[in-house]
Amino acid sequence: MKKKDAMRQMGSLLAGLLILASIALAKHGSLPGHDFQATTATAHQADNDTLQVLDDGSMVVNTTSIASDIIGYAGTVPLLITIKDNRVEHIKALPNQETEDFFEMAAELLSRWNGKTTEEAEALQVDAVSGATFSSKAIIGNVQRGLAYARRAQATIAQPSFDWSVKNIAGILVVLMAAILPLFVKNKTYRFCQSTLNVVVLGLWCGSFLSYTSLMGYMAHGMNPLAVAVPCLMLLVALVYPLIGHKSYYCTHLCPFGSLQYMASRCVSYKVKMGARLVRRLDIFRKLLWCVLMILIWTGVWADWTDYEPFAAFIFQSASWVVIAIAIAFVLLSFVVVRPYCRFVCPMGTWLRICQSSKWRLF
Repeated sequence: MKKKDAMRQMGSLLAGLLILASIALAKHGSLPGHDFQATTATAHQADNDTLQVLDDGSMVVNTTSIASDIIGYAGTVPLLITIKDNRVEHIKALPNQETEDFFEMAAELLSRWNGKTTEEAEALQVDAVSGATFSSKAIIGNVQRGLAYARRAQATIAQPSFDWSVKNIAGILVVLMAAILPLFVKNKTYRFCQSTLNVVVLGLWCGSFLSYTSLMGYMAHGMNPLAVAVPCLMLLVALVYPLIGHKSYYCTHLCPFGSLQYMASRCVSYKVKMGARLVRRLDIFRKLLWCVLMILIWTGVWADWTDYEPFAAFIFQSASWVVIAIAIAFVLLSFVVVRPYCRFVCPMGTWLRICQSSKWRLF
């Protein structure tokens, strides 16, 4: 790669990250280390705003500040934990940025600690809800952090640790396979097998993919690589590989929805013939759509369009029927048109193309 092109790519990556930061700030009002929506009074809260003692002797722990580093799918998941007579009486979720359908499933966990002593509640092993893994893990982390705070154990509060579950390890292995093997193995049979693993393991089992909802959450609140190892590796591949000459690597070899479209296209030999002019017009449509969607976030007119990206259909237990319908429609279209969503619609793919461009132009 020429030095000039490399410098332009670095500039494009910086521009892409600035765009992501701007929409994260527009939607969440925060960036790692600073909440721009907080008032001066809120920014200088005393400890008694985190731990309050009510007239009946019960304690209420607000995890907003003490668990601000625990991130769910789209952001932090603060809780109010009420403790009376050394037992958990009630846990209430505070307003958050999680996708509503996912959080409703994860919120089923909130009653699991009720009636238990603080010691029993801290020792309780609660599994994440299938279909809302990130949100439920954030709830569990907030409860543990809040209980530790209530017992005056701030000094020994554990940071989010690495997930040694079979699912997480399998996800990491599949990402590493997709990141390494296609560089050396160049045949359609392997690619189909890798695509199958991407769909089954990364998509359906782990529910891991890059989306605006997750990336804006990471940009607004930060991310702990140990707690979200699979998405972290996927993002690393997506942003770093183009710098070493492998553009669109994530979209081609790693994205679960891109892989599903590829598998569908392999099932039918017939393909709709599309002229060069039509392809150019559809490409322009993709870019214009991206511009409109960014404006919708920046202006606050409709920032929730990010909840309708088809990637969330892999978490079908909690995905809305609209998301599932969109995903099915594009998969069916993929039988006769090669990866239509990736090529002519995907806003995430457009952002990744901006990050890897060496031409500094959108159109």
